[in-house]
Amino acid sequence: MNFQSHKSLLQIRLGKKIALCLIICANSLWIQAQEITSPNKNLSLKFELKEGGIPSYQLSYKQKAVIKPSSLGLELQNLPSFLDGFTVTNTAQSSVDENWNPVLGEEKTIRNNYNELVVTLAQAKNNNRYIRIRFRLFNDGLGFRYEFPKQNDLSYFVIKEERSEFNLAGNHKIFWIPGDYDTNEYAYTTSKISEVPSLMKKATIDINSQWPIKELAVQTPSMMKSDDGLYINIHEAGLINYPAMYLEVDAVNYKMKSHLAPDAVGAKGYIQTDAQSPWRTIVVSDKATEILASKLILNLNEPTSYKDVSWIKPVKYIGIWWEYFVAGKSTWAFGKENNVKLTDDFSKLTPNGKHGATTERAKEYIDFASKNGFDAILIEGWNIGWEDWINNWKEEVFDYVTAYPDFDVKAVHSYAASKGVKIIMHHETSGSATNYERRLDRAFQFMNDNGYDAVKTGYVGKIIPRGEHHDGQWMVNHYINVAKRAADYKIMIDSHEAVRPTGLNRTFPNWIAQESARGTEFESMGGLAPDHTTILPFTRLMGGPMDYTPGIFQTDLSYYGTGSTQRVNTTLVKQLAYYVTMYSPLQMAADIPGNYERFPDAFQFIKDVAVDWDNSYILEAEPGDYITIARKAKGKDAWFIGGITDENARTANITFDYLPAGKNFIATIYADAKEANWNKNPQKYTVTKVVVTSKTILKQYLAPGGGVAISIKEGNASELKGLKKI
Repeated sequence: MNFQSHKSLLQIRLGKKIALCLIICANSLWIQAQEITSPNKNLSLKFELKEGGIPSYQLSYKQKAVIKPSSLGLELQNLPSFLDGFTVTNTAQSSVDENWNPVLGEEKTIRNNYNELVVTLAQAKNNNRYIRIRFRLFNDGLGFRYEFPKQNDLSYFVIKEERSEFNLAGNHKIFWIPGDYDTNEYAYTTSKISEVPSLMKKATIDINSQWPIKELAVQTPSMMKSDDGLYINIHEAGLINYPAMYLEVDAVNYKMKSHLAPDAVGAKGYIQTDAQSPWRTIVVSDKATEILASKLILNLNEPTSYKDVSWIKPVKYIGIWWEYFVAGKSTWAFGKENNVKLTDDFSKLTPNGKHGATTERAKEYIDFASKNGFDAILIEGWNIGWEDWINNWKEEVFDYVTAYPDFDVKAVHSYAASKGVKIIMHHETSGSATNYERRLDRAFQFMNDNGYDAVKTGYVGKIIPRGEHHDGQWMVNHYINVAKRAADYKIMIDSHEAVRPTGLNRTFPNWIAQESARGTEFESMGGLAPDHTTILPFTRLMGGPMDYTPGIFQTDLSYYGTGSTQRVNTTLVKQLAYYVTMYSPLQMAADIPGNYERFPDAFQFIKDVAVDWDNSYILEAEPGDYITIARKAKGKDAWFIGGITDENARTANITFDYLPAGKNFIATIYADAKEANWNKNPQKYTVTKVVVTSKTILKQYLAPGGGVAISIKEGNASELKGLKKI
């Protein structure tokens, strides 16, 4: 071979090596950086490993940055952490497009449509210990979680902290409450992210059993709006065997990062593989209405494993409850004593003369429920132990089966059954979860024996086991255990003071509602700002239905002559609108029955309104300002509309294009009167019947702190005669 031929051969071989190297490098870059888009192509997710093998992701919406490059990972106790040193060993992509039907809900059928990327990450320095990060990109946002497969070098570990970052693209407007391990019952503050530090002290008002986070942090769901018109909501889905997540706030760089609730010894989660974290969720749109319409959080939860769900039903109820807060004549407690034990003879206590849950009072409420078509009544204070139930960190506080001397369980059950009314049990725990768990089966059997098929649970107070928090892993598992055990007895759960919901009503459909936010009871304890309920659907209700307890007609509480100058900061009509805007399959008419009898025409809307739905239509919305929603009743040709505003009067723009075309319908409009105002003339309203069609557009005045409620049904010729058509 001559020199020229040898040179040519070397060039060919060198060229092949360079080409092979380029292919290897290209493959390496391809496997280290992956990108997927949402089914409608509006959202784009990019995953890559930064220098040092640090996982990172970024999210954009219509070419606008939502989350700038943000690191992912977890720090562990006494083990090498899942923060860096990773290589990508595998990626997989898939797509899902399916429909499913919730047991109860805002929609009869929900579409679950996403593109998925699963990245397997290994740490060579730790014997190739590996984890997976699973991303699901929907048309309305992103969900991602960490997965910890069972493997030789990963069996048990303790989380020191999760380090998921959310690097925001600007100084957004944010609707927030302070980060707290034990309560979600703060009032909302609206500010720029940069203003959170200066406002935190003022926002952290005194609440029973609070534990504000030392680091600057806010609760989820966290609702934001960017200057360029993007609505961004950060929360979590499928919170099981893991502590709740908060968001630490870097108010200078507009960054947020996860912060988990600790347990009594400071650990943030005990994990045994095979396991996974909850989903971290980012719902995003350039329309506020699409945030409220999102079903992303529900879609990320697992389907229920219950074989029979026929016993899970929506409930509209009244209760012996509001009178404890406002009337000044009723108490939960029976006796005057303030130091009692469950072993005491409660018949020997000195009656205080104000006990609310008496047999006679229960029968009065049963009569009212039966007369007005309510499914059930809630009776609080029926059971022994209320004399010193709060603020004593007491373990043996209630037994859940023993009634006070003036409450006859059998007689009340028999009377309710004769009237076709159910009784909702009340299990306040005073935070003593250990006591409740020990007594759970006896309490549920007692319910079965006495005809109760739903229970309102409560967790007011510091948690026992002492040192645990309402939002920690132990309590998260407790709430789920209660729901699962209740299902064995075919009992529905409505939990108050529990961790905020994360869509688990799909997996455990008997967990039909929660409080977990500042609800109506606070209208008697300092009040709620008129914009509060224009924020809640964008925050707390993103995770699931809320037992908000609306329907207060007597909004000036000085009416009761107790010396209170407190008022409910809404018009009467806004209270009606809540039955549509504040979704729950469990809805209470919370006022004292006598107040409804004073306003029978307005009360008709509460009697008529549905609580389970075929379809929901978010007509208009702006967080902190206004919301208008229309819904179709489940299995009926009946529609209901609710519209609310903040402290400002406005004109709601209401369309009816969801009605069947070519038909005339009767719309009964419950509206604020022109002179109505939340703090001056809250009970001024009008009730008008008109004819509407699918082409109707209604411009409806809402008073300051007011609303509108509309019921719609198909009318025959005689019913339509003489009515104005709009």
